[in-house]
Amino acid sequence: MSAPEIVTFGCRLNACESEMMRNHAATAGLTDAVIVNTCAVTAEAERQARQAIRRARRERPTARIVVTGCAAQVSPDRFAAMDEVDAVLGNMEKLDVASFRRIAAGRRGDGVEVRVNDIMAVRETAAQLIGGFEGRCRAFVEVQQGCDHRCTFCIIPFGRGPSRSVPMGAVVQQVRTLVQGGYGEVVLTGVDLADYGRDLPGAPRLGDLVRRLLATVPELPRLRLSSLDPVEIDSALLDVIAAEPRLMPHFHLSIQAGDDMILKRMKRRHSRADALAMTRRIRSVRPDAVFGADLIAGFPTETDEMFANTLRLVDEAGLTWLHVFPYSARPGTPAARMPQLPVVQRRERAARLRAAGTARRDAFLDGRIGRTARVLVEKDGAGHCEHYAPVRIDGGARDGDIVTARVLRRSDDRLEAARAA
Repeated sequence: MSAPEIVTFGCRLNACESEMMRNHAATAGLTDAVIVNTCAVTAEAERQARQAIRRARRERPTARIVVTGCAAQVSPDRFAAMDEVDAVLGNMEKLDVASFRRIAAGRRGDGVEVRVNDIMAVRETAAQLIGGFEGRCRAFVEVQQGCDHRCTFCIIPFGRGPSRSVPMGAVVQQVRTLVQGGYGEVVLTGVDLADYGRDLPGAPRLGDLVRRLLATVPELPRLRLSSLDPVEIDSALLDVIAAEPRLMPHFHLSIQAGDDMILKRMKRRHSRADALAMTRRIRSVRPDAVFGADLIAGFPTETDEMFANTLRLVDEAGLTWLHVFPYSARPGTPAARMPQLPVVQRRERAARLRAAGTARRDAFLDGRIGRTARVLVEKDGAGHCEHYAPVRIDGGARDGDIVTARVLRRSDDRLEAARAA
């Protein structure tokens, strides 16, 4: 019998939940299995998931193939109809060890088991204690789930349900467990991370969580945050950004567009000016801050002038790490009913945004030459520094160590460095 294999698509939250499922499958005795944790952000993500399912069946003909994640939650019947699939689990069911026990107790060929309940009825998120992440030196901790907003392009709220938060005490316990297990860096994740706490007693904010976490787990060397909505970054979080060097100076913003009319049609809550103001505010308290951003190219009705506003934002906001998506119509969303741009135009605009991002990235990396960096070594002497730039250290270093290195040169999209004396 072979070990269960996890195939993960999409966000860091999915990466976190994949580890939960790895533990659940092992506990349930579900060993000869492939678990495909899907993403529903784009049609391409779903296509890749279906491709992975077919490949898994060819390579593991006797394995149970379990499909879960956002695409499975939104369209369970489409995956259940695939000949290769043995079971489909919703986003809540995948976090319940009982789901995997039922699959392990059954037999292949008994029909597809589909367990996908109404995610919109869920009101709480329980802490999921994870002892470690296979093959990683960086750990992800889920602190928030779901989303109460309805951006016109996004299907994710229907895959994740309403916004709900993990109590602070449970988060502290999880992080302490990971640090005791040797992890030098923890990343807090969520669907709408900056919305953390609104549903908890006393309505704490994300900044309150970060401050308490760093104060009560002083042995945690490094803390990162996953994607943030720029208008939800609270004053307490800004205070922690200014005062706490263990909070890494890399902030990924969910900006999506740099044109006010497109932002309005996306039903985003920020304006172009808001995004620029937030990058300035963070830099004013943390001058070494670098920013990433999610940007959508070719949203319905986007004119050349509107796209140019987004393109200019890359330089004006000083965005270093871009995640660029050509707009992908998701059935059931308002944007799918808007006048669509030709696919070739969406792709061309995405390519131009990526080129702008590459230029900004290369300029940033070149600016690090001759400086020192603190690098979390992840594998074979390579890892990421404080600003999330990939770094390879000449002469190597032990996995899991955080080492000081002097940057020697840029090699394409990464830095080459030598350990400092």
